[in-house]
Amino acid sequence: MRTIIKRTYFSQVFAAAAILTLAACETVQTTQSGVVGVNREQRMAVSAEAIDQAANQQYAELMAKERQKGTLNRNPAQVQRVKAVASRIIPQTVNFRPDARAWSWEVNVLTSPEVNAWCMPGGKMAVYTGLIEKLHITDDELAAVMGHEIAHALREHARERASEQMVAGGLISVGTALLGLGDIGQQGAEFAYMGLLGLPNSRRHETEADRVGIELAARAGYDPRAAVSLWQKMGQLGGSEPLKFLSTHPSQSDRLSDLTNYSQRVMPLYEQSRKGR
Repeated sequence: MRTIIKRTYFSQVFAAAAILTLAACETVQTTQSGVVGVNREQRMAVSAEAIDQAANQQYAELMAKERQKGTLNRNPAQVQRVKAVASRIIPQTVNFRPDARAWSWEVNVLTSPEVNAWCMPGGKMAVYTGLIEKLHITDDELAAVMGHEIAHALREHARERASEQMVAGGLISVGTALLGLGDIGQQGAEFAYMGLLGLPNSRRHETEADRVGIELAARAGYDPRAAVSLWQKMGQLGGSEPLKFLSTHPSQSDRLSDLTNYSQRVMPLYEQSRKGR
């Protein structure tokens, strides 16, 4: 009986802690839905100001390091090409969130064999030369990459991940302490969180960024179907895929199927944009 009462008490305390933690979250609608219909509400426990401050500091440190190494915007032709694509995509961000017009956008090319690109909160961007050179990337495919990375920033996925981790970390710590599970129990709970919630949410972020990204590219006059050829090239570069349930990205087949479907949805936007050029 005492054990039952103890467990019930712990459950009640844990539930109370969960309610208090979740109550601290703010429900937000970061973007308008667009033609692709990305309109999921998000719960944020971390402020946008805190994320922006951290991103600005990280960006400044990274740019200083790249400048010191001589790898920042070293190839004028590549820089001009990347900035030309960005100059057409960035104005289209207002279709998802009007305040993006006032972001302090910056676009850079980093000399590195890494096949990568990113866009930090607030519009600080970089494309790696490995992405351009190893994929023999077309402008349409480059637009798909940049649209995808910009979409992460528009949807505030970094802030959402930080919020999820903060809430989950707090609840796991409280729960394992109350139940007396110790370090091993906490590690198990953290693994369960990543498998059941953390990784699926990361895959959802990737899918949202894919869909918003192809709409941004289409509105800018780039063929949205290039997102399919881009990820086919990415698949040829990569080795064997990790198990789907342990991956932060959708499987190659799922991603290609989704991109094929949504690129067709935004084709009228692409055709309309081409007529206006």
